[in-house]
Amino acid sequence: MSPPVRRSGSRIVQQRWFTPWLFLLPGLAVVIGFNLFPFLNTVVLAFTNAKVLGGGHFTGAENFTRMVQDPAFWTAVGNSALYIVGVVPPLVILPLLLALLVERKLPGITFFRTAFFTPVIASIVVVGLIWTWMLDSRGLVNDVLTGLGVLKTPIPFLTDQWLLLVSSMLVTVWKGLGYYMVIYLAALGTVSKDLHEAAQVDGAGWWRRLFAVTLPALRPTMVLVAVLSAVSAFRVFSEVYLLAGPAGGPGGADTTLVMLIQQVGTGLTGDLGYSSALSVVLFVLTLGLLLATNRLNRQEDL
Repeated sequence: MSPPVRRSGSRIVQQRWFTPWLFLLPGLAVVIGFNLFPFLNTVVLAFTNAKVLGGGHFTGAENFTRMVQDPAFWTAVGNSALYIVGVVPPLVILPLLLALLVERKLPGITFFRTAFFTPVIASIVVVGLIWTWMLDSRGLVNDVLTGLGVLKTPIPFLTDQWLLLVSSMLVTVWKGLGYYMVIYLAALGTVSKDLHEAAQVDGAGWWRRLFAVTLPALRPTMVLVAVLSAVSAFRVFSEVYLLAGPAGGPGGADTTLVMLIQQVGTGLTGDLGYSSALSVVLFVLTLGLLLATNRLNRQEDL
């Protein structure tokens, strides 16, 4: 097959088959160097006993066998699963309510949209420090409640296993509200106004139109938000790390899967092989979550 010919002015320029690839080459190099190669290298290391300061040799499925017998692994998986249960429903419902509130064209509504979105662009380190200051035993929340006589002793938000996990979930929800609100706002702009007008002519009130017109039209967006928030919650690290510290709470009881990977694979004595195996399991679980959600969504569509 001869190369395509393109006329340029009075000259005829002959394009070679590799010309488009020259334009794609810089992007492909970045993807291969910073995404594909590290991923494949992690998969290879998962089957070795490599350390941070030295190489290793092939050990087969030894790391995965160790993982099954490791109580810290099951604690981390359980905490990550609990995080999904505690974070996904609020991040599906609350941003939708905010979007319904701020979609109206009212004086000053831009200020509220900006205020709700500000936590999204705030540094997670700054957010973690602010919430740590607020929830500490001598922080703002405990001081106010103690000063008002509501409490006699401070609430151990950052030292109790379950309160610490709930506090981390609260930070995740607070920081993600604005992001998912913007997604819902974009989706609300695509809802047919003709359907709203027809329902209004038939005597349907705001609530009736919400459940009969708006929510059915937003169903794909709600599924998207649920998937995004679930994947993000399963891979949570910063919120728990900043509130609980590197140890993952009292006795490591609040360690998540990503935190466990960081704990095992860092430091001069880090076990790079086991950490890589944990990373592979995290990838498989995340991929399984995405595929299961996609399958359920298709079954409901059918």
